[in-house]
Amino acid sequence: MNDAEQTSADDAVERVLKGAETKAGVTRFGSDAAEALMSPDSVDAFGSDTDGEQYDREARAGLRRVGGLSTELEDVTEVEYRQLRLENVVLIGVYSQGSQDEAENSMRELAALAETAGARVLDGVLQRRPHPDPSTYLGRGKVDELRHIVASLGADTVVADTELAPSQRRALEDAIKVKVIDRTAVILDIFSQHAKSREGKAQVELAQLEYLLPRLRGWGESMSRQAGGQVGGAGAGMGSRGPGETKIELDRRRIHSRMAKLRKQIAGMKPAREAKRANRRRNAVPSVAIAGYTNAGKSSILNRITGAGVLVENALFATLDATVRRNTTADGRVYTIADTVGFVRNLPHQLVEAFRSTLEEVGDSDLIVHVVDAAHPDPAGQIATVRDVIGEVGARDIPELIVFNKADLVTPEDRLVLRGLEPGAIFASARTGEGIPEVLEAIARMMPDPAVEIDLLVPYDRGDVVSTLHETGRVLSIEYLEDGTRVRALASPELAGQLEEFAAAPAGA
Repeated sequence: MNDAEQTSADDAVERVLKGAETKAGVTRFGSDAAEALMSPDSVDAFGSDTDGEQYDREARAGLRRVGGLSTELEDVTEVEYRQLRLENVVLIGVYSQGSQDEAENSMRELAALAETAGARVLDGVLQRRPHPDPSTYLGRGKVDELRHIVASLGADTVVADTELAPSQRRALEDAIKVKVIDRTAVILDIFSQHAKSREGKAQVELAQLEYLLPRLRGWGESMSRQAGGQVGGAGAGMGSRGPGETKIELDRRRIHSRMAKLRKQIAGMKPAREAKRANRRRNAVPSVAIAGYTNAGKSSILNRITGAGVLVENALFATLDATVRRNTTADGRVYTIADTVGFVRNLPHQLVEAFRSTLEEVGDSDLIVHVVDAAHPDPAGQIATVRDVIGEVGARDIPELIVFNKADLVTPEDRLVLRGLEPGAIFASARTGEGIPEVLEAIARMMPDPAVEIDLLVPYDRGDVVSTLHETGRVLSIEYLEDGTRVRALASPELAGQLEEFAAAPAGA
């Protein structure tokens, strides 16, 4: 895309997201709604020294869809069997409760999702209704208006802000004559682009098939493949039985078979993950999971803390696969810290189920570092969304540390508001390094202490025992005596049992 085309695309997005036009219950995005992606002025953190070389970003950028090259077919009957291709899109949404600002913010997030998937947002329509139309989602008059908007702008696709019923999607496609998809399809498309690992690809494919299964669309008896009953020859057969197994039924069976195979593959990968976790538990290594809303800066925080070099990009769901790194507290205790997949408002249920294995890192952790975008206009909504998903994976009882990232982008007045929202939170910036020492101190303070207090007299030729206590336990006091090193420490029950031979004699014995 040359500079002129890029400028034109930026102007279109700017007009859509910042132009105000309201008529007959329809709102083109208002002027006060917030951006879901960071502004270009604040993106210079990506690719910094703490983020490593970021070679993956160059490879991903090389696979971006090229704007203006459309291979869409005019015949809407072919939409079900085309590859999902997002290019020039118009967004639609219906809201029945809450403020218009909340609805516009959700639409802006949808615009950011579409841009991340490779689309160019041309326009958007937001309608207030008591409830979506059960037939066409929008009202009949607004569907006519949407058809004129799509035709005048030359859009390829219409994207709805909520998950559409299969009947609603078909009715809209028949009326508008272009492809109609929903928020869930966009998120699944992003995941399919960004999945790298074998397990991640299998999880995404499983979620896509679960989404596709109830939305298969047949086109009459022309799709029949064999006759049923006694149909055949010159007659109609007894009882005039109709066509037997059709192509759509074959497709459903094939999808069920593929889903069963994928579930088996994902289940087969579970023992390896459990073995790694069991090894950490056996060595009493605490685990910390970084969770949060998508594009809140989780990977940037991990890179700043550990220098992991995880891919960082100003995009939604830039990283999907869990990344685990080893770190050490100031007093020498070893722990693992894991980056997890981001969450989003109305996260498709298929993805929660498919990525449950990845989210196990959150459920099995000893501490959750909940990263929140301090510059986002609705941090309370982000926090509530993430906590809902955390509850779904059974991690609601795990201690939580709130970290407001991107603190360098907020004003002192905004900090006061955020402090009132979460009094115990820490303000940090992965770009500048502000607050990172405080985050590390809080992690060390909130990690669970080993349960057993032991008093050992370790010979000087067994320095490995003292080193192990420093790494996996918590040393309370250490004293160097003539017979060896006297150590008082907190350790796990397993480690305490292994070190019974070094137990020191009680004082005065």
